[in-house]
Amino acid sequence: MKQENIILTKTYNFGLRILKLYLHFRKEKVDIGLCSQLLRSGTSIGANTKEAVGGSSRKDFINKLQIAYKEARETMYWLRLLSDSEIMDQKMAAIIYSSKAGKA
Repeated sequence: MKQENIILTKTYNFGLRILKLYLHFRKEKVDIGLCSQLLRSGTSIGANTKEAVGGSSRKDFINKLQIAYKEARETMYWLRLLSDSEIMDQKMAAIIYSSKAGKA
C-alpha cells in the first residue's frame, strides 16, 4: 500500500486555500494584479512540489523543490502585504496560514 506524501497533500491544500482566497478577493473587487500574483505564486508551490516528485534526476528534484521554496517565500510576501494593508483580515489570514484548515 502506497503511503501518503504529506508534503504533496499540504501544498495541494494550501494551493486550494489560495484559490478560494483569490475567488473571494475577486468578488470583493481587490486589485486584479495583486490577486493574480498571489494566485500564481501560491498555486505554484504545490505544482512544483508535484513536479519534483516526478523529477528525472536528483538534480531535477532539488531544482523543482528550490523553485517551490522561492514561490512559497513570494506567496508569504503577498499574504503579508494583504494582511498589513488590512485587505485581508486576521481571521482570514489565520485560515490561510493554518495547516489544519479545511481540506476541501
